[in-house]
Formats: sequence, C-alpha cells, structure tokens
Amino acid sequence: MSNQTTVTEFLLQEFSDSRKLQLLHFAIFLAAYLAALIGNLLVIMVIALDYQLHTPMYFFLMNLSILDLGTISVTVPKSMGNSLWNTRLISYAGCVAQVFLFFFFATANFAFLTIMAYDRYIAICKPLHYETIMNRRACVQMAVSAWVNAILSSALHTGDTFRLPFCHSNIINKFFCDIPQLLHLSCSDSYLSEVRILFFGLFLYLTCFVFIVVSYVQIFSAVLRIPSEQGRHKAFSTCVPHLIVVSLFFLTGCCAYLKTPSSTPSALDLIVAVLYAIVPPLVNPVIYSMRNKEIKAALGKIIGCILFTGKQVSIFFS
Repeated sequence: MSNQTTVTEFLLQEFSDSRKLQLLHFAIFLAAYLAALIGNLLVIMVIALDYQLHTPMYFFLMNLSILDLGTISVTVPKSMGNSLWNTRLISYAGCVAQVFLFFFFATANFAFLTIMAYDRYIAICKPLHYETIMNRRACVQMAVSAWVNAILSSALHTGDTFRLPFCHSNIINKFFCDIPQLLHLSCSDSYLSEVRILFFGLFLYLTCFVFIVVSYVQIFSAVLRIPSEQGRHKAFSTCVPHLIVVSLFFLTGCCAYLKTPSSTPSALDLIVAVLYAIVPPLVNPVIYSMRNKEIKAALGKIIGCILFTGKQVSIFFS
C-alpha cells in the first residue's frame, strides 16, 4: 500500500471533554487504585507474616493477590495520568507492554483460580492424602507452570497482534490497549489472527472453566455426604469466596471479549472495560478477607502488634 503510514502512537478513549469530569475520573480511579493496592498488599503481608497461613490454599491466594496488583497497575495509572494531564496518547511501545502485561496477568489469574479449585477438591474429597498430594514441591511446580504458561501465551498473542500493520486509525475505543481493539484497527486481513486468538482463548478458558465446574461438582457431592451440619458449613465456607471470585472473573471476561469491538465509543464499552479491568482486583481482597476467619484473625493480630509497638514507642519517647 503506497499510502500506508506507520503508527507510532495510539489514542486511548477519554472519559469526557470536560476538565472537571476528567479530574473527577482521576479522583475515582485513584481511590479505586489505592483501595485495591492496600487490600491486596494487606492480604500478601498477612499471609507472608503469619506462619499458620503457610498452607497451599493461602500460598495460591497470595499469588492471586500479586496478579490482581499487576492487573490493575497495568491499566489504571496510565488512564489516571492521561486524565490529569489532559491527553489521550500512549506510545507504540507502551501499548505493546500494556497488551503483554494485561494478557499475562489475566491468563495467570485464571490459571491460579483453576489450581485453587483443584486444591479445594483435594482438601475436601481426599483429605487423608492432602498433605502428600499438595506438598511444597507440588505447589511450587504448579505456581511456576502457571506463571510460565501465562508468559508464553501472552508473548504469542502480543507478537501475533503487533506483527500486523495499523493504518485504518490509531484511536482505541478503550481506556487501555487491548487485543480486540487493535485487531479492529489493522489494515491487513486480521481474520486468521482473530481466529487463532479466539480459538486459543476459548480452548484455554473453557478448559479451565470446565475443570473448575467438575471439581466443584465433586466437592459439593462430598460435602453433602458429611453427616454434621457444622462440618458441611466449614467445608462450604472455604469454597464460597473462591466461587464468587471465579464467577466475577469469568462473567466480566465474557462481557469484555464476547462483545464485538465498536467503531465508536459508547458508555456500555466503558462500563464493561471498567468491570473487567478494575472491579475484580478491587473486590477480591474484600471477598476473601470478609469470608475468611483465618485472614481476619491474622490481620487483627498484626494490627494489634502494630498498635502495641506504636504505644511502646510513644511511651519510650515521652
């Protein structure tokens, strides 16, 4: 194509033309980001400091909190900066990095949710073999495989996307760079890339989802056979937070990626993007901490130690 130009930067979706609304968007996103940052860091700190929480379930939960921090840190700070400085620009390299990291964190997130379902299945359905199956070496191997597979799949899809030339436009109708939007901007035939990405995504996520569903069918069957009501309640209480997080992640992901990218921005596209990129990392720590007595107890002990230490320090300096 003789009139083809090389795209060196992209324009992200802005929330409003009004300066006041831009600053309001900055304030709302800043509050959400700080809340997600504090919540996930507290979960990581509590699990790392409390020896009683050094179990497979909490090890995977700590990884999940790290991934949630990465997911929201990839998209929100750039969007806040654009609103604060009244710009829409993101460089080509910045867009590549954003696509790679966001896809990586999302893929690893779902992988760890699948591993956590397997952990709950072993704990409830095969409790006598739990320590043998879910030993330290096995947990580390599963975690490493999740991280490595997420890196490889993200590199594959990012490379497959950015090998395409972009000449239709450089306007992305989303507040962060995402693969479906970029394929929509390609001036070459991106049909094969779309098919590959769709097939791989469906295969990966449906495989994980089916595995989670089958695991919980077995779990519920085993729980219903527990004779004591207290035992059933305890077993269900360890599964409910994970089920809520899986449902939230899967539903928001379906809404974000099953919808065809539009040529013009809409309020629905913005809401779906916010739900998928911001809401899960924001509410996951709340879901786990509110429904988990061990985390609440450990958090209470740490806060108590901090307050007691602060009191001792103040007495010393007085």
